[in-house]
Amino acid sequence: MSDRRGACAMLGAVETRSVSPVFVGRAGELTALTEALSRATAGEPQALLVAGEAGVGKTRLVEEFRDAARAAGAVVALGGCVELGADGLPFAPFSTALRTLRRLLPGELTAAADGHEGELARLLPELGDPGGADAGDEDATARLFELTVRLLERLAADRTLVLVLEDLHWADTSTRHLLTYLLRTLRRGRIVVVATYRADDIHRRHPLRPLLAELDRMRTIRRIELSRFTRAEVHRQLTGILAAEPAPGLVDEIFDRSDGNAFFVEELVASRSCGDGAHPLSDSLRDLLLVRVEALPEPAQRVARIIAEGGSTVEHGLLAAVSRLTEDELIEALRAAVGANLLLAVPDGDGYRFRHSLVREAVSDDLLPGERSRLNRRYAEALEADPGLVRPDERATRLATYWYHAHDPAKALPAVLDASVATRKRHAYAEQLRLLERAMELWDEAPAEIRAGLRPIDYAESYPACGCDPETTPLRHLDLLAEAAVAARLCGERERALKIGKMALRLLDGDDEHDPLRAAWFWAEQARLQSNLGRGDGWAEISRAQELVKGLPPSAVHATVLAGAAGWGMLRKPGPEALAAAERAVEYARLVKAEATELNARLTLGTIMVAAGEREAGLAEMHAVRERTTALGQFHEAARAHINIVSALESLGRSAEAVELADAGLELTRTRGLVESAGWIRGNRAESLFSLGRWDEARAEAEGLLASVTSTKPRVSAHVRLAQIAVARGETATAAHHLDEARAVYGGRDPIPQYTLPLACVDVAAAAAEGRLADVRARLAAVAEAGFPPGTHRYAWPLVLVAVTAEADSRGLPAAEEGRAEALAAVRRCVRALAAPAPVWAAHSAQVGEELARAEGRETAARWAEVVEAWTPLGRPHPLARARHRLADALLAEGGRRDEAAALLRQARAAAVALGARPLREDVELLAARARISLTDDPGPAAPDTEPEADAFGLTPREQDVLRLVAAGRTNRQIAEELFISPKTASVHVSHILAKLGVSGRGEAAALAHRLHLLAAPR
Repeated sequence: MSDRRGACAMLGAVETRSVSPVFVGRAGELTALTEALSRATAGEPQALLVAGEAGVGKTRLVEEFRDAARAAGAVVALGGCVELGADGLPFAPFSTALRTLRRLLPGELTAAADGHEGELARLLPELGDPGGADAGDEDATARLFELTVRLLERLAADRTLVLVLEDLHWADTSTRHLLTYLLRTLRRGRIVVVATYRADDIHRRHPLRPLLAELDRMRTIRRIELSRFTRAEVHRQLTGILAAEPAPGLVDEIFDRSDGNAFFVEELVASRSCGDGAHPLSDSLRDLLLVRVEALPEPAQRVARIIAEGGSTVEHGLLAAVSRLTEDELIEALRAAVGANLLLAVPDGDGYRFRHSLVREAVSDDLLPGERSRLNRRYAEALEADPGLVRPDERATRLATYWYHAHDPAKALPAVLDASVATRKRHAYAEQLRLLERAMELWDEAPAEIRAGLRPIDYAESYPACGCDPETTPLRHLDLLAEAAVAARLCGERERALKIGKMALRLLDGDDEHDPLRAAWFWAEQARLQSNLGRGDGWAEISRAQELVKGLPPSAVHATVLAGAAGWGMLRKPGPEALAAAERAVEYARLVKAEATELNARLTLGTIMVAAGEREAGLAEMHAVRERTTALGQFHEAARAHINIVSALESLGRSAEAVELADAGLELTRTRGLVESAGWIRGNRAESLFSLGRWDEARAEAEGLLASVTSTKPRVSAHVRLAQIAVARGETATAAHHLDEARAVYGGRDPIPQYTLPLACVDVAAAAAEGRLADVRARLAAVAEAGFPPGTHRYAWPLVLVAVTAEADSRGLPAAEEGRAEALAAVRRCVRALAAPAPVWAAHSAQVGEELARAEGRETAARWAEVVEAWTPLGRPHPLARARHRLADALLAEGGRRDEAAALLRQARAAAVALGARPLREDVELLAARARISLTDDPGPAAPDTEPEADAFGLTPREQDVLRLVAAGRTNRQIAEELFISPKTASVHVSHILAKLGVSGRGEAAALAHRLHLLAAPR
């Protein structure tokens, strides 16, 4: 007992001092942070997550690291997530950090933001006017994120930059999305990103939990978990606080009571200094945290309660207005609270916050309900009276929050709607959605006269105005639903958007709300969502929208619905109906002067025209749209024009032009931050690079696409391209992996030919490479049954060529005879259904025709020469090399033209080696070996015309006998009986054959034997 009383006497001398001046423990964690700083200084960006329970010492660790980083010459910018009632301020930590960087590096930040000030002003309003937000701009948020990352990379190019984001457990959705994007895409610059969060707050449904799971999958991010102090560390902490050696009994008691939590240690020390120490401390944590507050003078306690309800930080002017104290009284109260180490002055601003959020939460929880409402009303009234009391980017959200928690619907509804507009302008669509949902909650509670005074033009821009007077037409609940549906779609909450649309349509089906235009608009939105979610193709919804607008006067909604129908047809059924819908959409959009919709429909129209055979006219229309949208600054639509024109050029066999335009499109997307649009262009560019034989570049493009884009369809394209390259290079396992990934990503509820046909083509090629002829036939039959919509010949010809080549390669294989006639008939049906509107498709048609002849044993060297001639000027090295190989084979079969065949084989081999096309190279080399043709420029003396003991694969005569029986479909037992050997010996022979041929199965061995004439006499 004497030890405890002595300790109490000692505590009385320190009074308000409760923070240890000595940094205790955390040596390993601080070392990890400083090592990351060193790596970043060397040019390797670093990202670290610091986790720990409330009060365990995250902020103190970050402060020590901040001081060490500054001492090392780094620029440090801190930003904290703001808790404002139940709301978070959009991008709050990033805005605060950028504001710090602007103060520390004014010239450098201005230069780094040059040309993008308006967009970056959505995060840092000091940069300029962000302007409005295009409700149809799907890339808006991604563009803002990309420009932010690029800004940070530029600032970190010549200096080490440390970005600290604190209290992620309070982060708003937009902040979480931006942080994820930053950590996923940061690739260069001397930058360290440190983010902290309360681990004990992350319950199973906490919104931060999915982000943490995603970050855990990123190997470049290191997580630092802070544990509680040991008894020895608590002893050191107490020594620092007391500036003297603590009594052992005190150490034991504080350690037991605090359980090693650093902040609780401080509070326990402080609570002892506030009393006589004769009474035991309360077991309630809240009571413990309130001890120091209750020891303050009443004015200081009042100020603490006001600040606790005002948010994470409260500005001095706002505090003065709400507290209604005189300046001297307020300063005296603040001095007492700061002196008690309860409040802190904000370092980079004119305001105050609690030293630890746990105390703020305890003070706020201790308020009575009426007291809380009264304080929020005072905050709202003060902010309405003087909007300059807070930063402009925070004003609308904070005012909306204060009025909402003041429980005044008449004031809260307009304020919440104003805040929703402010967040929309910042591309913080998740926060806009939450505010709109709050507005819908307040809608019925607000007085009718307040609702009557609200106007759609002020609060709702997603649904186009159609014949109503914006000055007199009141805002409707349906306007809020329309705005919320678009906000949900843009922030990625498509399921929520779908539910909001269904809710609106139910209202429109009722007697009180009859508005066919608005219903049509919602059905068009539902169609887009159904497709995006993989629930279907959206045609039923588009049809319903078309029925609703039929017979109505032209309107923006009418044009939007027709443009949607044309876009649907362009992708899924590019025929006369889609062409007519596109033409009507253009006409209606012009009538109502909806130029954005008109340009969208014109681009769709041009794409359909190219598919229908009007090649030059369609390209001209698309180029005109590209130029106009660029001039108007409609960069999202301009990027779409690049996407479609590149695709159209590839469909015409103009792959080199396609790559050139794709490069221009990527420059546009880079400068404008159009990340998702860039993914589509990269997918199309990879396709054209493959056609041109630039396979390594195509693979790099596809792999880069997978690493940078999350949208479903570009990822499918990337996987298909990688599978296509893998098949052509003989990497069957890699091809199978990417095919599986493509199927998993794409699903099957919305079959679009530009995805399903390339996927089927690579699937058929992989099956053919593995000798799975039955799978080849089944896949071709399914495709032939479905038919080929106009414009899909670009995907169909390669598929048919692969399938008929597999049939030709398997000619003479007994196991392939059954079903061959039907398979060849299916090929012929496909050929009759396909157009060949460009030289590249005419070459495909010619090669398919001669492969059909080869499959039936009637090929000729003359016709193969025509195929080679068709391919030669097209800049397609792989199909040209294959055609030369086939021509050489036909020449050798006909005899007498060995020199010509040799030249063709050398050309084919050179192309195969350059491409890395191993299967083609092996085919060429084996044909040359069997014909005893040297593939070198100096062939040397002719090989003796004698029969070797083993063929080019090293097969012995006995193994050749076994291979003939394998090709005939015999089992090991049947082989043994026919050759008078044991089944075990037959099995050994088969294993040797598979190994020498480099194949994995008997079917593949049989197909290879027939394709390379291994069972026939050499030529």
